[in-house]
Parts: sequence; C-alpha cells; structure tokens
Amino acid sequence: MNRWLGLAMLAMLQLWVPHSVSAQRRLDDAAIKDILEERIDTVRRGVGIVVGVVDANGRQIISHGRMIRDGDRQPGSDALFEIGSITKVFTSVLLADMVERGELALDDPVADFLPESVRVPGSEGRAITLRDLATHRSGLPRMPDNFAPADDANPYADYTVERMYQFLNGYSLPRDVGAQFEYSNLGVGLLGHALALRAGMDYETLFIERIAKSLGLVDTRIVLGADLRSRLATGHNMGGNPVANWDIPTLAGAGAIRSTTNDMLDFLMANMGLHETDLAPALTATHVRQNNTDIPGMSIGLGWLILNTAGHRIYWHNGGTGGYRTFAGFDPDRQFGVVVMGNSTNDVTDIGFHLFDSSFPLATPQPLPEVVDLDPALLDAYVGEYEIVPEFILTVTKEGDRLFVQATDQGKFEVFPMSDTRFFYTVVEAQITFVKDESGEVTHLTLHQGGIDQDARKLPASTAVLEHHITALPEQFRLHQNYPNPFNSDTVIRFSLPAAGDVDLAIFNLAGQRVTTLADGIRAAGSYTLRWDGWDDEGRALAAGVYLYRLRVGKQQIEMRKLVLIR
Repeated sequence: MNRWLGLAMLAMLQLWVPHSVSAQRRLDDAAIKDILEERIDTVRRGVGIVVGVVDANGRQIISHGRMIRDGDRQPGSDALFEIGSITKVFTSVLLADMVERGELALDDPVADFLPESVRVPGSEGRAITLRDLATHRSGLPRMPDNFAPADDANPYADYTVERMYQFLNGYSLPRDVGAQFEYSNLGVGLLGHALALRAGMDYETLFIERIAKSLGLVDTRIVLGADLRSRLATGHNMGGNPVANWDIPTLAGAGAIRSTTNDMLDFLMANMGLHETDLAPALTATHVRQNNTDIPGMSIGLGWLILNTAGHRIYWHNGGTGGYRTFAGFDPDRQFGVVVMGNSTNDVTDIGFHLFDSSFPLATPQPLPEVVDLDPALLDAYVGEYEIVPEFILTVTKEGDRLFVQATDQGKFEVFPMSDTRFFYTVVEAQITFVKDESGEVTHLTLHQGGIDQDARKLPASTAVLEHHITALPEQFRLHQNYPNPFNSDTVIRFSLPAAGDVDLAIFNLAGQRVTTLADGIRAAGSYTLRWDGWDDEGRALAAGVYLYRLRVGKQQIEMRKLVLIR
C-alpha cells in the first residue's frame, strides 16, 4: 500500500452512496459475528476485528480473530488500535474548543500561530485559515513533496517540523485557497501543529488536557505506557504479516492517536448527547456543515465527513495506517453509533456503513490464494531487475526465505508463492509469473493485474545497472509527484525548469504507448502546473489502472513517475 495513502485514504468516497437508511434497530450479535467470520476466516481479509455499536439503550461489542496472527488472544473492547485519520476529528474538536475558549477564531490565518520565519502559501488576497485546514480546502497537497522516509515501515517517524516549514516556504498553491476540496494529511497535520503552538504544549498533551480528561478517554493516547502497550493489537498487512507501528511526531494531528473500541464509543456517545460533558458546545460545532466535498451527497463539517441520505445525516470518518483500518460514525437523529477496529490493512469501512444500513453492500473481496511451501533456494533464480518499459523497472529481491518486488519510485512489497513460479501480492489484486526458457533460465516475468498481462524482460546485471544510471534524475529540473494520487476525476502535475527548454510532458500506459500529451514545445524558466482529467488525445476516458507520466526537456533530461487512475 502507498505509504502515505495508508493514513489518509477515504475509501468510501469511491463507494456507492445509499439511498435510504433503515429504521434504527438493535443489530443481531450473531449476524455481526457472521460478517466478521466471513471476512477473517473465509476470505482471509483480516486478522482481528472489533465492532462496537451504541445507542440510548447501551452498547454491543462483537469481536473475532486475534491480536496477532499466530497468537491466541482475541481482541476485545479494551484492545488498542491505531485509528489513523480518525485523529483528524479530534484535531477539529480541539479547534472548536479553542474557539469556544476565545483563544482563536476559525478564520484566523494559520500563519498567525507559526514562527515568523515560516511563509505559508496563499492566493491573492486570501490566506489559508484554520477553517480551510479543517475542511480540506487549503489548496495544500495530500502530502508534502519533500516527504522521503528513511524507513518505509515507519514512514512519518523522521519527517521533522523543519522539513514541513521548508516545504511551506517553497510551495506555491495550484489554485485559490478555498476553491476546491482536496483531502490533505499535510493540512490537518499543520492544523494540529499550529493549535499545539497556540496552547503552548505538544499535541498529545493538548489532546489529553482538553479532550481525553473531559470525556474520560483513559485508553486513548499517542505514546503508550506498559499497560496500554500490552493491549495494543499488532498491525498486519493485507496478507496477514505483522508490520511495524507508525510514529507521527510532526503531523500528529492527522493520524497519530491510538484508541480502544470502548473509548471510541464513549466519544460517539458524547457527540450524540448521550454523555454530559463540558465539551458539548465544541462537539456540536464540529457537526455544522461547512462545505461540499467532491462526492455527491457528501459534505464536511469540522473534521467529520457528512453523508446526507434520505433526510438523515451520518457523521463519519475512517482511518488507516501501515497495519490498521478503522471506522467511526454516528447518526445524531437516531442516536446510533458504530465503531469498527481492524488490525490489518484490509478495509472495514463497508462493515461500518452496513451496520448503519443493511442495504449498503458489504465488500466481496476474492479469497487470497493458499500459500505453498517452497525451497528458499528456488527463489535465487528470480532475483534481478525486470523491465516493463525503460523507465519502469520491477526489482525482485530475496530476504531469507521471502521474495519482494519493488517498482520504480514505489515501496517494496512481499509476494507470496502459489506455485513454484507464480506469486501473488496482498497489497493489490495482482500476481506475477516467472517464465523460464528450455534451459531453466528465467527470461522474464508476467505481471497479471486488472485483466491485463504485462511482460517484463529480465535484465542482465550490467544492463540493469546502466538502466539505473539512465533514469537517475538530473538536478537541473524536477517533475513532482501528481496529487491527488490515486485520483478518480482529475489530478495536478507540476514541473520546474531553471532554464528555458523544449518540453515534452506525456502520459503512457504500462505497455509504453503514449496516450496523451500534456505539454509540448518551448517553455520559459519557471514552475508549471497542469491538470489532467484522465482522458486520452482521442477524447476517450481511460480505463482505471496504473499509468506513467514522463517529462523530457531537450534530448538528455528525462524524469518519469507513476500515477493511479481509479473509476
């Protein structure tokens, strides 16, 4: 999974929006248990899941699976999970509470709370405000382009405040502030940072003092003591392998909090007025609709996404980190709330909405193939570099008895054997087959994804090294990662030229075929921003999938990146 999409991904924004909401009812424990058993035991798309349901009559807790794949403990209502982007809702509650206290105003520029040395980008006559950050309308990207983790397993750990300031000082917005909804981890992380500076304490202390103590959230923290750590469910990837926890010091307000199902139900009860609290005015303020998102029927309050359907509102958010997926939502009119906590990167959002309305379809993931036992020595023949197109290489490596594949500019992911020559991914619906000649030498691999088979020839060792030199990026110009990515309507691509040059910026499919040209001809020195809507030069909407975009300046300077189009 993409290392920063894991924190921010709003899977439900691409799913069907229900047309009606069933009348509130106490859900049958056995029916919920069946859903969890199907998800974990039958299709093997989870390790442990805890569901909490609450209304005016009390709460239900239903769980299934394990705290760690090879363990015996079942997660319960007091098991901790990384809640990821649900943290953004707590950050907005902090914002609303500080407004109630008179410490700041929603429309204060965020620059007012940062050091004078920081230049926050803005548009003509319009500064980025705290409200813009809380509602994802600041114009800031999903992630800063100087986000380059030393450890992909814990990607946010080394992203410092200084690097965030450096990004802000050098960034120009692609559109006017407030003009468009664009989900931004950076934006809400910056909001949490600014609120902490205003309060004169770190983000976690601010959260504990202003929210956790008021609501009695004794198990909701960022830094865990021995007792809480002993109750932390281990995170897993889609294939059920344990992964590292994420530490998010600088962008804490975007996704650093860990919590339990019990604490999250208490939080929902307070939002529904079922718990008396002095935070009630602030909680109510976060429910006020602020603006639309880019999805019909979906708007946003402060932090909360609001699904408007059949005259009712469901306030919700989901979360994801490197080893967890979570969901929390409530219907204030029916005083009905749902929490779903999972300790793998298999999504649980569909379960959350299905518990609000049984007509909302559950996902139907294909069962993962059975893993076969292989002699680790067989894997040696597969190690090497495989070329799909010259600038897009699949690098296959072996670590002990495990095989990994890393595509150009992407993370490294384990693949699992389903036969001697065929392996499957767990992070995406894809498989690879290694092909040998009559002498038993591996000549190429075939990538099977989305109904398409792509061959990648195995490069000799000397050629593989040469390819790396060819694709090394000159320092004189830069092609930035598109945002948002993945995208389902349009995306922004930026590039920078320190000197005038003959520019060719184009989109290619994985077969190396040019599908559209975005820029062609002489361009003066400067920074350029282009928007692409996923259509080719013939006016046809392209199919969902992985595409490459390449910037060529003159005959020598070439840079290429990958983007993902979803439909």
